[in-house]
This record gives sequence, C-alpha cells and structure tokens, in this order.
Amino acid sequence: VERSRGLGDVYKRQGLIRKKADWTDEAFRHHWRHGHGPLVAQLPTLRGYRQNLVTDRLQRGIDFARGPWDFDGFSQLGFDVAAQANAAFTDGELAARIREDERHFLGGLHIVSVAQSTVIAPPAEPHRLLKRISTLRRRTDLSEEDFRREWKVHADHVRRMPGVGGYRQNVVTAREFDKGTPCGYETLPIDGIVELWFESTDTLDAAFGSAQGQRTMAHAKSFLAEITAFVVEEWRVV
Repeated sequence: VERSRGLGDVYKRQGLIRKKADWTDEAFRHHWRHGHGPLVAQLPTLRGYRQNLVTDRLQRGIDFARGPWDFDGFSQLGFDVAAQANAAFTDGELAARIREDERHFLGGLHIVSVAQSTVIAPPAEPHRLLKRISTLRRRTDLSEEDFRREWKVHADHVRRMPGVGGYRQNVVTAREFDKGTPCGYETLPIDGIVELWFESTDTLDAAFGSAQGQRTMAHAKSFLAEITAFVVEEWRVV
C-alpha cells in the first residue's frame, strides 16, 4: 500500500478541533501528537494525515470581520474514496478506540469534506514556513455557486501577491457539526478553508500591506462576510 503520497489526489476530510476546557495547551498538544495521532495512523485505508496546531489567533495583516469560531487545531486526512473514511471511523475496534480517545481530550469536533485546489504549491518541506489556516463564510446575498466562482477569481489576486510561499483553497462540500451526523449549511456555515504559507510574520504583513495585497482584500470583501485566521504549526503524521 502506498502511504507516502500524502494528501494529493484523494478524498479529503478535515477536522475542526477544540480541546476540553480543562486541558492545558501543552497537554493537548502532547496527547494529540503522541497519543491520538499514532492511533489514527493505524487506519489501514488512511493515505495522509496532517495535524495543524493553532499557535496564534490574530488576524495579522487583514482588516476583516472575524467569525465566531475558536479552534485549537485542524486535522487533514486523505482516503481514496469517501466510503473508506466513513467506514474507518465507524466500523471495528480501532474506530471505537478512536472515538473513545476523542471523548477523552476533545471538547468539540466538527468534520468537513473538501474539494482542494493548489494555487501555489508549497515547498517540499512546508513545515519550515509559517502556515496560516483561515475559515471563510460567504456574504449572505451570495449563493454557493457565486462564492465558488469568485473564489476562483480571488486565486489570481493571491497569486500576484509578493512573498506567498504556498496557497491552497479547500471548498467545503459536506459538513458534520457532530462527527458522524451530516448537517446543513446553517448549522456549520463555513464555505471554505484557506491554507497560506509565508517565510515569517513579517513576510505575511508585507504581503497584505502591499498594493496587490490591498487589491486582494478589496476583492475579498466583495464576496466574503468573514475570515477567521489562525497561525498553525503543521505536523505530518502519515
């Protein structure tokens, strides 16, 4: 089984994670990486798994309304097909152990399926760069189709910004407010998830402060109601 191809051309599933309130940041980080991660990595159909630990909740460089979300981490998993993911987390002893462990250390877990587009490929070792993940909500006067069309246009604006080391768009295609139970948009109103890489916070600030950065954010306001940004530390599990 080829397990080293990461999160390329596969079904992609992301977890939006909050730790239990009585867990410290360090205890959460240690258990997620060294306890929960190796447990999930045992899933035989898993093709890729990244953990993104939130280290900063500042908007950094953007003047934009922040949504209500406050996450401690983002998981990114890849399977060949959606059915494999559903079976992996519902069937058998390993799935039961994973659910039990989630109840042990997580205070909240939303799941989204995404269709991913890589606009600017990150370098071979992206963990050496600063990574920012942002959740997006479209304006209420726009449809899902409007959002997807304008986000494609937006990609060209970001592509022209100086200092961007990598850029991926993840369009949300399905939602589970509670893991295992599909929900509608009104329950989990997130339209997309952005992954951006920069050399440093200074590079990030300079990119958004540039003339092209200003044009990019002006376009964002034409179709987005909220951008909720998180700086993360990426860890490759599989």
